Amino acid sequence: MDTRSIVVIKTILEEGSFQKAAQRLNCSQSTVTFQVRQLENELSVRLFERLGRRMVFTPAGKSILPHMEAILHSMQAITACNDPASLHGELRVAVAESLLSYKLHALLGDFVERAPAVKLQLHSLNCHDIREGILSGQYDLGVYYDVGGHPHTLEVLPLGQAKGIIVASPLLAPGLRDFDTPHQRKETSFIINEPRSIYRERMEAHLRARDILFRNTIELWSLESIKKTVAANLGVSFLPTFAVEQELATGSLIELPVRMSGCIVQAICVWHKNRESTPAMRLFRDLLQASALFPM
Repeated sequence: MDTRSIVVIKTILEEGSFQKAAQRLNCSQSTVTFQVRQLENELSVRLFERLGRRMVFTPAGKSILPHMEAILHSMQAITACNDPASLHGELRVAVAESLLSYKLHALLGDFVERAPAVKLQLHSLNCHDIREGILSGQYDLGVYYDVGGHPHTLEVLPLGQAKGIIVASPLLAPGLRDFDTPHQRKETSFIINEPRSIYRERMEAHLRARDILFRNTIELWSLESIKKTVAANLGVSFLPTFAVEQELATGSLIELPVRMSGCIVQAICVWHKNRESTPAMRLFRDLLQASALFPM
């Protein structure tokens, strides 16, 4: 198997098309097509299919990718035999938005300082999508919250626990602050991000158990937008405590007390067992463990 074909496959997956992959690799599109067809013939499988304008893996391609990645990482390890501690190549890390925005800045700076030759790619994603990306081989490491569904092919490193709290504007009417009493209809909005956010899932589970309904849900796509909208008294939200510490300290947001069984979430680092552990991956994991992001 020609490792150049594997590099082409990875680039197509990252860029979404043969044409963009060719541009990134500084070669012709026909060369990219030839490398793909050569590998498909060798493996007797079809690796790509078109989804809209993007080229995506077929199910067979997804199952093969971790093994192709392992070959590339092994080649990197062989190249580094004369200097086992050398750090080079690329590292693709997918991170939950709240962790990337509020917890990892110092660690990322430390990593870049220690490994300047490593091309670090960061992707901010939903926790479920990160897990699927690790399974498919799209990412080397995932740093996110435990949403379950981790098969035995994944290694899971606990990083600590984070607490979610209900936050509101200090101007919120006192009659709207109770989220313990069942069978309520709240004349305000639930302000949160996309449907598969773990904090949204935990809050909505609590609301269903108590039979509490909001007037409506406002979906926003950044924590800063959510916090500002809540501070403007347009509704309430359920967010990690570490993301609202400053607002709670200044009084622009308040915490609403609630008895909620799902307010604690587990932060984890995950990688695929079949993937060769590169020096860059090991360094990143070591920094995560040393940083003590959360109290255990």
